Amino acid sequence: MTTNDRSLWFVLALTSVAYPSFVSGQESNAVEKSKVSQEKEEGFLPLFDGKLLTNWEGNAYWFRVEERAIVAGRLDEKIPMNYFLCTTRKYGDFELRLQVKTIGEGVNAGIQFRTRRIPGSEEVSGYQADVGGVGQEMVWGALYDESRRRKMLAKPEAELIERIVKKDDWNDYTIRCIGKKIEIFVNNEKTVDYTETEPGIDTDGIIAVQIHSGPPSEAWYRNLRVKPL
Repeated sequence: MTTNDRSLWFVLALTSVAYPSFVSGQESNAVEKSKVSQEKEEGFLPLFDGKLLTNWEGNAYWFRVEERAIVAGRLDEKIPMNYFLCTTRKYGDFELRLQVKTIGEGVNAGIQFRTRRIPGSEEVSGYQADVGGVGQEMVWGALYDESRRRKMLAKPEAELIERIVKKDDWNDYTIRCIGKKIEIFVNNEKTVDYTETEPGIDTDGIIAVQIHSGPPSEAWYRNLRVKPL
């Protein structure tokens, strides 16, 4: 073996040792990130598989599946009343995660929880995490009491909503209920920290997604998953 051959062999030997070490480092970081992500989602179960509305009930005309999302409402006609697509199972203490976006002017929608169907009606009664606006007011991340006390229980500052909500795009939504305490997060920012003080208010119930009566509009919901606590 010549001197040049020995030099070439030495360089190749160093490369064969150093390169795998470099790749291994990248893989290690990817594994760690994946592990953190899995830990954050540990214990969460899908509420919707992106294909079928199995274990949900509601008016099929106003709810459909499109692009692996639940689409509430229509863009070709006015929405005559509030409509709700409800789970057939009840939940008490839980954390719910999903993504939401709205399409159309004047759209209002929401996510119901610890809620009941009103017999013989399209309506429900219970807590609602608001989506969209009411008139000129943005109500994303607010807590409303639907068809029960019929009032806003808590809402974030307008400046916060203006800063964090992505208009015409997907927004991350989290609802956490433990005992009397309710927390709502929009895009990882806390918008509501509410503790129920009134006696006789249900601490369990169905989960539902809504489209509010009004102009032609749609609310899209995807990646719905829940973790009982």
